[in-house]
Amino acid sequence: MALKTDVLVIGSGIAGLFTALQVSEYTDVILITKKNQSESNTNYAQGGIASVIDTKDTFEKHIEDTLVAGAGLCNKKAVSILVHEGPDRIYDLIELGTNFTRKNGKLDLAKEGGHSMHRIVHARDFTGQEVERALIESIKLHPNITVIEDTLAIDLLTEHNANNLKEATLNNRNCWGAYVLLCNQNKVEKITSKVTVLATGGLGQVYLHTTNPAIATGDGYAMAYRSGALLGNMEFIQFHPTSLYTTEKDRDFHTPAFLISEAVRGFGGILRTQDGNEFMEKYDSRKELAPRDIVARAIDNELKRRGDEFVYLDITHKTKDDILEHFPNIFKTCMKYGIDISKNYIPVVPAAHYACGGIVVDEFARTSLKGLYACGEVTMTGVHGANRLASNSLLEAVVFGYRASMDIKDLIKKYESEIPEIPDWDDSGTLSADEKVLITHSTKEVKQVMWDYVGIVRSNLRLERASTRIHNIFLETENLYKKTKIFEDILELRNLVACAHMIIKSAQLRKESRGLHYTLDYPTPDFLTEPKETLIRNTHT
Repeated sequence: MALKTDVLVIGSGIAGLFTALQVSEYTDVILITKKNQSESNTNYAQGGIASVIDTKDTFEKHIEDTLVAGAGLCNKKAVSILVHEGPDRIYDLIELGTNFTRKNGKLDLAKEGGHSMHRIVHARDFTGQEVERALIESIKLHPNITVIEDTLAIDLLTEHNANNLKEATLNNRNCWGAYVLLCNQNKVEKITSKVTVLATGGLGQVYLHTTNPAIATGDGYAMAYRSGALLGNMEFIQFHPTSLYTTEKDRDFHTPAFLISEAVRGFGGILRTQDGNEFMEKYDSRKELAPRDIVARAIDNELKRRGDEFVYLDITHKTKDDILEHFPNIFKTCMKYGIDISKNYIPVVPAAHYACGGIVVDEFARTSLKGLYACGEVTMTGVHGANRLASNSLLEAVVFGYRASMDIKDLIKKYESEIPEIPDWDDSGTLSADEKVLITHSTKEVKQVMWDYVGIVRSNLRLERASTRIHNIFLETENLYKKTKIFEDILELRNLVACAHMIIKSAQLRKESRGLHYTLDYPTPDFLTEPKETLIRNTHT
């Protein structure tokens, strides 16, 4: 039996949970999540949330730091909203029960790369986990929120699903919910809603090395693209400079790389080549505290120049007590691999970490489809530009999640439209899935192609080669998708392929190097022309 609700929230990271809580104050919400509620990119966020809390800090400084990191592509209005409304959202999280680290009764504010002031609110080195805990406990107490776990959204419901509305133009399209797969029952359900919120997180699993959990397969980007929504700046993929390097026997292609937080470099960590030499001063006067794109490219260049697989991050000059106080989780995890970070250098390598582009939204998180909102990493609000400033991501999620909830409140009050009749999912005549080896092989190939050709350094030739191979995998995957009953692995592969296509297409459209997009064919930014977004849209829906 199909489900109905006023608001459907897809995703249970900080964006989905916070938005659901705000919306539930005035209407009913169904929140669906792929795994359990706490599995999300938020849960892996160590560093913290950037906000102007210290009286010595100013909104103007935070705005300027964000604009500098964004390399000329930030939306200044969106940045101003983010920074000015940030402190109120921090206090909202505290009111919901988040226990941020304090010293002498005040919030302990850390400093990270690209920031001119100490403004990172954190819960030691597991901030995301603590925020998730507080939000989930609040969700459980709220009677207006129904949470459905182990549920994977397949596609959004729009005019192309309604038999008599298939000719509706992309500029006049609505969203009325989604088809979803109840994974434990292997059953497809239809959920209709007046409003749908995509808060599905990132797409790091499109790359071979990523700090993102296994669920970060770009589902929201892919669903939005297939529905005809506008996306932008998909070429800007942030590679975190320092993930823990482990040997191949210690990892598989689904396991996320363990993040060595930005805060470790803010704490005084020094990057060294394998022979022990410092190298960051060759690349930027800010050395280890330069923005992530600069640090990641510097490490990538040293690895290629020397033929090494990793560099070292050194905090052995700090006392063990200080290290344990600030980074207990990092210390514990490294010890599992026999690395005592108070005595030994930490082997690190860049890994895909965060997407700065995504579904284009306005200042109230509205997408180009009526009734469809999006919050968090899956969006392009404009605050990140060509490169995200450290710890602005969780802030973006709560600021624009709150704004979405306020706009949804007005929309629900005025809602007069009738949701059209949309047929239930029909998989009659399809085969059962018995070729999972094909899915596994194609998934590995997507990851390898993207890592080799669409990584930290790109070129026209590399992008063309990636485009050709990804297109072939797309044809193979769509053929298999149409023949078999729906199951989780093929849905995620389909989404990874769509995301790979969008990243490649956007990278080919940008004829310059800027921020996170660096290409050998256009090695400098093009400041002679006004910077523009690389906008893409699927016109074949």
